[in-house]
Amino acid sequence: KNCAHGAALHIKKHHQYAIIYQQVKQIEKRDSVFTSKQQIDRLLRPGSSYFNLNPFEVLQIDPEATDDELKKRFRALSILVHPDKNQDNADRAQKAFEAVDKAYKLLLDPEQKKRALDVIHAGKEYVEHNVKEKRKQLKKEGKPTIVEEDDPELFEQAVYKQTMKLFAELEIKRKEREAKDMHERKRAREEEIEVAEKAKRDREWQKNFEETRDGRVDSWRSFQNKGKAKEKKNRSFLKPPKVKMEQRE
Repeated sequence: KNCAHGAALHIKKHHQYAIIYQQVKQIEKRDSVFTSKQQIDRLLRPGSSYFNLNPFEVLQIDPEATDDELKKRFRALSILVHPDKNQDNADRAQKAFEAVDKAYKLLLDPEQKKRALDVIHAGKEYVEHNVKEKRKQLKKEGKPTIVEEDDPELFEQAVYKQTMKLFAELEIKRKEREAKDMHERKRAREEEIEVAEKAKRDREWQKNFEETRDGRVDSWRSFQNKGKAKEKKNRSFLKPPKVKMEQRE
């Protein structure tokens, strides 16, 4: 009886989630035909720096869309948010247009597109793995193996959330690598400057040494000559006096 009651509550909760997600999907569908201002607001909404990491999300297009569909969607969306069409809000329109243009160019690059698709597939695999683990746990506890992700829409919602999380994590790692590379380049540059300055100091010292060598040699010779003259003079003062021979009486 308790088990049946629990299953009923779970189904009720599952139904509520389905309704919520259905509403989200309806909003997304409505968003896809937003006005210019609404599209600009969507692309620049709080957290857009992470939402816009997913190029398919930016263009509101299915990852399995064909190249022709991608091209048509880009044209339609870029016209809506183009600064020329939104001169009363040109600055924000320019940022929104740049986000759309960046997403489109990224998907035109086969390698970049593959990376984006890999992230989406990884998100889906992660959710599928979690669903399997949930079922195992429920079975172990002797409960119905019903999970909310059984609903296709809720499954898609879970994949969407996990995908956005993966895009965000990759971006954070990219920024960390970029900061590390920048630090290493800065350190290498500082070392180059230090080596160059040392080499410059060594050259200046060598040049100064060469220029003053003759003067040092002349000074040394002059010093030596003075020393010899002084020594000679001192020797003359130290000569013993001549002894006069006494005459014999």
